[in-house]
Amino acid sequence: MCLRRKLIGLTMAVSMVTARTILAQIAPAPLPPPLGVPAPGPTNDAPYAPQPILQGGIVVPLYPPDSPKLNHERIREAEKYSLTKDVPGRIANVVNVHNPSIEVHLVDGSLNTGAAVILAPGGGHNTLVIGSEGGDFVPFFYNYGVNTVILRYRLRHDSYNPQVDAVNDAFQAIRLVRAHAKDWHLDPDKIGIMGFSAGAELATPAALFFKKFEHENGGADDPLAEVSARPDFVGVIYPGPSPFTRDPDIPIPNNAPPSFITCGGSGDRGHAIWADAYFAAMLQAGVPNLEMHIYGNGHHPGSGSTGGLTDRSDTPYGTWQFRFIDWFRDLGFLQKPGVETKAAADIAVYESQPPPRASDGRRGGTNAPTANGGTAKSP
Repeated sequence: MCLRRKLIGLTMAVSMVTARTILAQIAPAPLPPPLGVPAPGPTNDAPYAPQPILQGGIVVPLYPPDSPKLNHERIREAEKYSLTKDVPGRIANVVNVHNPSIEVHLVDGSLNTGAAVILAPGGGHNTLVIGSEGGDFVPFFYNYGVNTVILRYRLRHDSYNPQVDAVNDAFQAIRLVRAHAKDWHLDPDKIGIMGFSAGAELATPAALFFKKFEHENGGADDPLAEVSARPDFVGVIYPGPSPFTRDPDIPIPNNAPPSFITCGGSGDRGHAIWADAYFAAMLQAGVPNLEMHIYGNGHHPGSGSTGGLTDRSDTPYGTWQFRFIDWFRDLGFLQKPGVETKAAADIAVYESQPPPRASDGRRGGTNAPTANGGTAKSP
């Protein structure tokens, strides 16, 4: 019996060696390289032409080539892409943005709500995390009939001022999308902005300073001078500091848009404090239709967590995007184009209230009625 086992073992060993030899001889050919990998466009004597990061994107520069807002010494430089190491063709980050642009992804007519979300990726003003906080949202929003616009704004990394140049890029993006609403089958009253981390430092000023931007950019030489820069809604996602961080008494316009705010809590304490300060100021002013979610378990992207749509190890924080859709639906943005939203109706009522008190520059101490007959009481 022992001899028989040895013979069987020897036969198996020989068979395995033979099998490996045969497999080595018939090994498949090397895999082909990935196709359709996004790449920056060529450089020449013309301003750089930004390229889409996703198939089918409509890319439009924010400013005319001769705009004084552009750095004409660098406008011909190409953007620089960083690709994800393990996922060929997936852009992780973009830098060297000197000809800022929007990339528009539209929804089929039968599904289209006419709503458009302009996405301002984060990245600490040193890069644009345009994959997880931009491109990933195109198919997500498409399923709800929402059009997606990815904003490539200018960065401190490239010697721009985030509070001036980047914020101006956000306002210009809102105006440009609204100006082309008819061309793209959008509802001009359902255009807003969602900012992530540093990108939220564009979204929160957009909720406050649109009148100032319109006043400063309303000259006869501006082709968008008559187009409103006011966002119809604002998304504030694990935000950097808002204008209230620098000046808690900044006046809030009487038609400030509704805001959706979300962040991790103790695990992202600094950003949660900034989120709470923005929410508290808007709430004190009685701005209607505010919603905030601060999650107990969650971290800032890059510090034990990931950003955008990723589920963060199956924690509730990973479902914030569905809470946004609930809020978006509740305010009427998922209706067909041309139907007045609850958000617009409530703002119209809010605008009809007395102006802010001179003592604090806000609507504190007033009860702002909403369109459904209730009141939004300021503390």
